[in-house]
Parts: sequence; C-alpha cells; structure tokens
Amino acid sequence: MDVVTIGETMVLFVPNNVGPLRFASQFEKTVGGAESNVMIALSRLGHETGWISRLGEDEFGLYIRQFIRGEGIDISRVTYDTAYPTAVFFKERQAAQDPKIYFYRKGSAASQMTPEMLDEAYIAQAKILHLTGILPALSPSCRETAYRAIEIARKHGLKVVFDPNIRLKLWSKEEAKEVLMDLASRCDIVMPGIEEGEILTGETEPERIAAALLRNGAQAVVLKLGEQGAFYATPEQQEYVAGYPVKQIVDTVGAGDGFAAGFLSGLLRGWSYTEAVRLGNRIGAFALTVPGDVEGYPFWSQVDPNAKAQILR
Repeated sequence: MDVVTIGETMVLFVPNNVGPLRFASQFEKTVGGAESNVMIALSRLGHETGWISRLGEDEFGLYIRQFIRGEGIDISRVTYDTAYPTAVFFKERQAAQDPKIYFYRKGSAASQMTPEMLDEAYIAQAKILHLTGILPALSPSCRETAYRAIEIARKHGLKVVFDPNIRLKLWSKEEAKEVLMDLASRCDIVMPGIEEGEILTGETEPERIAAALLRNGAQAVVLKLGEQGAFYATPEQQEYVAGYPVKQIVDTVGAGDGFAAGFLSGLLRGWSYTEAVRLGNRIGAFALTVPGDVEGYPFWSQVDPNAKAQILR
C-alpha cells in the first residue's frame, strides 16, 4: 500500500443550471470528500491507496462504496452504520465565481468513527498516512481517531502528511487553530492553502507562514498559492514553484486535493520537492477544467506517457 487515509465522503449534487439552488430542478449526482478525492487522484496516477471511513447502511452509502471501489481504492476497512446516515452536500454554481457549497453532514455515519475502528496492521503496511483537518472537526471521537492514526503511523515509520483543509462551518476559527496546530506539530509534512496558513500562524507572507510551521515541528511545509503555484520550505531550502496556466477555469473545488495527490505521487516516485510540487501544480490544474470534485483528475498516461522529463519542463 502506498498511501492510506481516513475521512468522510459524501454524495454530491451539482445542479445543471447556474444560479441559486432554489431555482435548480435537475442535478447530477457524484461523490466528494477531500480524503477520497486525493486517493482517487493517486489511484489514477498508478498508486495503491486505501480509504478508511464509515458510511450509512443506506442507498447513498452503497453508491459511495461502489464509486470509490470502482476507482481501484481499497475499501476493506470501511464500516457501515444502521443508525446514522451517509452525508450529502450541494454545490451552487455561480457564473465566473467559485461555487457555494452547502453541507448536510451533522450526525452522519462518518462522525461516529472512533479510534477503536482503526486497524493498526492495515495502516502499518502503508508508506504514507494522509490526513486532513476535516476529520478532527467532525466530532470528538473523530478527533481522537486522527490522533490515534498519527500515533500508529509514527510507531511504524510512515511519513505523515497533513492538509489542514479548514472548514469553519464545522468549528470556530479559534478551536480550529488550536487543534490543527497541535496535529501539525506531530506530522512530517504540512500543506495548507495560503488563507489556511494565515489562520494557523497569524502570518501573511508565505516565507513567514512556512517558518512558523517549521518551528511548530513540521519537517517540510508546502503552501498552496492558487494560480501562482506553490511555495515549499524545509530547514535546508525553500522555493516558489510556478503554477500551470489554465485557459478556462470551470470549477475550483477539488484542485487542492489534486495538488496534494500530485505532490504525494512525486514523493512516492522518489522525486525532489521541486519536482513533486511541480507535479502537484499540474494535477491541480487538471481539476480546474471540469465541474465536479474528481472528474478532472488525469490518469498517468494523460500526464506524461513517456517520462518525468516532460512534466518537469
């Protein structure tokens, strides 16, 4: 197993028309969830991935199970709940703007995850544990689950990669900062967006955000900068890596997860941080070109059918 992750995936409804949801009458159904988004993108890039979660034993849960398993992801450690439902969310499309997102996830099956549900041997076989800041925001037991997963990963020598993925609809800015900075201090690589970095550190410049997170305990920081690309820093080096131009942006949701997958793919291939970040930028750019969270993620043959030299130009 290359990468294992833990988190909630929901059924996503996207209206066919642009404008307020109250005027929408027809929707496309798909799935969305930061952690499974990353695993889907990694699977398409040729890596073995596993997703740990809890779904409602309902039609939406069955749909998610089929969808994610169909992407080649191992779901053998997903459990099912008869008392709590699978969550859903809606995307409101807006012309020339980022979409608005409406979540219906309170009391979901995934929020009932506990540390006891984690299979230590299953996590131990992976090379990387990928976590986001969404899991600890879902419930107190999910927060305990995140800490326990990191504990298992560190015990068995996995690299722990943490994307804060701050969702202020789930908790306050103050609570998010306290918990996520503590979690980040236990992880090897921290990869926030620029606004998330500002929330966590109080700094506004990429170099200062990265320095604060390195002092907090991370071995490396990768800061997502949107169309400007990304900035990474370790105690030994730092660099801005330019993004890939996209002629027409259709949907920004899922781009950050695509970046994370590309970056992790580069690390798994033994590439340098510069090379891995550049690949992250490219995969993130693919995600911008179509509606939906995962529909734009490419297969490896679409990225570079020959060798990494093409990617690094």
